[in-house]
Amino acid sequence: MYRSSKFIGRDAELRAVLGRLESAQAGLGGAVFVVGESGIGKSRLASTVTELAGAAGMRVMRGRGSTIGTAVPLRPLTEALLSLLRSGPVDPSVLGPYGPVLGRLVPDWGRPPADQENTSLVILAEAVLRLTGVAGAGRGCLMLLDDLQDADTETLAVLEYLIDNLALQPTLLLGAIRAEPCAALSIVRSAAQRGRCTLIELGRLDDDGLRQMVGACLGADPERVPAAAHSLVSTGSAGNPFLIEELVAGMVDGRLLVGGPDAWRMSEQLPAALPSTLARGMAQGVEQLGPPARELLSMGALLGQRFPLVVVQAASGLSDREVLDHLGGDVAGRLVAQDDQLADWYAFRHRLSREALLSFLGPGERTRLAQRMADAVEAVFPGLPGEWCQVSATLHAEADNPEAAGRLFTEAGRRAIAQGGATTAVALLDRAIGLLGERDAVARAAALEALLHALAEAGLVERALASVSTLEQIGGVDPRRRAQLHTRLAWAATVAGRSAEGLAQVEQARALLGPDAAPEDTAPVDVVAAHLALDTAGQDQLATAEALARRAATVAETVPLPVVACQAWQLLGALVRHRDPAEATRCLERALAIAAQHRLPIWEIHALIRLGNDDALRDASLDRLEQARERASQAGAVTARHQAEASLALHAVLRGDFDTASGLVEQVLAATTRLKLLETTQYVLLVSAVLAGHQGRRREMEQALAEFRRWNGDQALHAPRVHGLARAFCALLEEDRPRALDELGRAFSAETVFHLSGRHGLHLLLQVMSGEAGWPAYEAVQADSSRLRWDLQFALFAKAVLLGRAGRPEAAEEAATEAMRAGAPYAMGRHLALRLVCEAALADGWGHPVQWLRAAEEHFHRSDVPAVASACRALLRQAGVRVTQRRSGAGDIPSGLRSVGVTVREFEVLRLLVGRLSNREIASRLHLSPRTVERHVSSLLGKTGLPNRIALSEFAIEVESN
Repeated sequence: MYRSSKFIGRDAELRAVLGRLESAQAGLGGAVFVVGESGIGKSRLASTVTELAGAAGMRVMRGRGSTIGTAVPLRPLTEALLSLLRSGPVDPSVLGPYGPVLGRLVPDWGRPPADQENTSLVILAEAVLRLTGVAGAGRGCLMLLDDLQDADTETLAVLEYLIDNLALQPTLLLGAIRAEPCAALSIVRSAAQRGRCTLIELGRLDDDGLRQMVGACLGADPERVPAAAHSLVSTGSAGNPFLIEELVAGMVDGRLLVGGPDAWRMSEQLPAALPSTLARGMAQGVEQLGPPARELLSMGALLGQRFPLVVVQAASGLSDREVLDHLGGDVAGRLVAQDDQLADWYAFRHRLSREALLSFLGPGERTRLAQRMADAVEAVFPGLPGEWCQVSATLHAEADNPEAAGRLFTEAGRRAIAQGGATTAVALLDRAIGLLGERDAVARAAALEALLHALAEAGLVERALASVSTLEQIGGVDPRRRAQLHTRLAWAATVAGRSAEGLAQVEQARALLGPDAAPEDTAPVDVVAAHLALDTAGQDQLATAEALARRAATVAETVPLPVVACQAWQLLGALVRHRDPAEATRCLERALAIAAQHRLPIWEIHALIRLGNDDALRDASLDRLEQARERASQAGAVTARHQAEASLALHAVLRGDFDTASGLVEQVLAATTRLKLLETTQYVLLVSAVLAGHQGRRREMEQALAEFRRWNGDQALHAPRVHGLARAFCALLEEDRPRALDELGRAFSAETVFHLSGRHGLHLLLQVMSGEAGWPAYEAVQADSSRLRWDLQFALFAKAVLLGRAGRPEAAEEAATEAMRAGAPYAMGRHLALRLVCEAALADGWGHPVQWLRAAEEHFHRSDVPAVASACRALLRQAGVRVTQRRSGAGDIPSGLRSVGVTVREFEVLRLLVGRLSNREIASRLHLSPRTVERHVSSLLGKTGLPNRIALSEFAIEVESN
């Protein structure tokens, strides 16, 4: 066949890729993209790298853009993952919640739960990223994606995410893209400009490379290639490797170049049809095909760059032997070859080969062959599974059957939506609508209805809202279905934060249903309207939302509409918690039961999270939150898992387990910011602010709140957490009681469904301490059944203060004891309350204020909250108790270090750095946590002005020696 078996003229490019390959094996991954014109050698370079990676023991994944010219969501990634599994097993359980997500790509790993969060391409991309890390652990992984110019939109979204996040994975992503305007090339060029990937642009071979390749094709010494042959190939190929091979083969076949490896020479008798250009050479090749072979290959060309034998055989009516004989001929062999990845498939060697075949088809013949191929596809693949629906639609369009093509593109669009490929679905459905035109109003309305669904799923809410009027004009859709469509758009607008548009869609849905609408039709509208009511200003917004949600829940259970019922009961659980926690729990238990009965795992997990939060707030139990986290991991519900972990972090803060809370916040925030999970990121940033506030770290708290605002967080909406749970406690730990009261006033200034504002606990205690509140205020709180355990401890301490003032010391001590039992899980909150009530206990002569102050002082001293610890010591002195220095050693601190504010504890850490101990070792010696030691080391670096830990250790040695 006179093709080169050598890899010529690409040494520098190969070295560049192999360097990145070695880095990936060492755990420093990245992405390299090879760009060039067709035939320039992209696939050959990629194949060479793949062979070398395999020889080095790396795991290899291979996929490519659509093999038959139609956009199939995530096809290249599916191919890549399946190729990985063919080379060896991968246990999806090691991927945690991301394993089931990959069920979208790997059928053997099951089907992920049907829920909006699992259609997130970012979550899928993170799952693919983690899979490559698992596959490449200890050995490295190469992911090769070829023909990316033909990749679908969803694949490119995953690709972009991988490019930005491969740096710390043992994975090299190697992509090949044809140098033509396309989305893939735009993404890669942008990433290269940001320094996120390497872009290698393959140029044509220079004169020396061309000479070597011609020699390799002929099996001859390059220096012995006839000058005339070299000149002819140079002129015809312009240095393109594929064209070089085609021209050499054409010259030999045409007897223009004769001889053998030892002595090639140009013919003295030049043929009439000189193959001076590849196009003419291709045309000659097609002309030399016999009619049956040409028809066979033409039908394959109608399918795309690659085609399956079974379909072209069915369309041609030829036997197995006849098909293989035609494809195995010398002339056909120059145009097509067996596909290197799919059995019983053939591929055109070059896109020009396919284009040459199609150019020989007249309009009538092309239409006829396309119809035969459409019939063959439908016969070979009944029901048109997978990509064959798009293939058949394309063939019907070629065969001048626009109605059939339009219906098939509509079906392909619906399937793309179901697969999570909303953007691809939009393109398919746009084409369907264009083909259907005005001929079939019902079919066109169905396509537009599906398009509106796709637009909503793709987040293109504005275009979806603008397209609704078109559906109204076409007609063909009954009012009930149109109302359902408006309800869907209302929910999409709600999720997108566009409340006004959502309300408008709700009104249109209600107008279409009319005043006598069936309850089962109004329930889905009501539950969306209930969510929208929460975002609408007004005094009665909670009452309106509750009424709508109750109506929807009642109807949804009767019909049944299980998803609507779960939505309604979970919303009710949030709405009624502020006045009746027990009823809130019953609502959530009902949602959980419905989800379990109807096998709705995502809704079941979300109900568990809400119930877990209720348990934690009511009796400090974390069992159900842990259960929800585990269930979310098993189901692949990534967003739900992060929500459960964020809730666990908040309750760790309330318990005073700041190290656990900090670890969870860091872990979840790293994932949610990368995944762009807006609501969960906002919530975790609030937890981060509360964490800092409960440690008295105002600057860190305000930084977290600033980041919360940067993520479009609404501080007014979250006032209970911002003011009541973060800033108020931070102020108290700074011994600034007026500021704390001001923050608490802000916390419950607006109607909200959020809890822990301090209204029923801390605010009451502070007002009782200041004399602004008495028994009526306490009785009002006592009558409110919504108190949570966190609030209960403060309310009981307020009761103790009131009893002490009333001259009932025994009852006051009993109330304080009860308060401490309620606050047992909450170390910081309990000790802060003790510090506060001891003022009253000392003044009114009840309880054990000295004992309580010593406990509080010890706690805040160990927690490094000096203002409160100092206040406790001052109260002890007022009580006549001799308070000695908390820790010996203050006099041992050198004056220079004392002058810059080095504390006794910091000096203890500094002295242990002499032995170059780790944070964990120092923590063990001083009975601290490693994070606390880390904080002391950081503080020492700041106060001493030293650049790093090594310099600090050397400084410590110098201090000790003096």
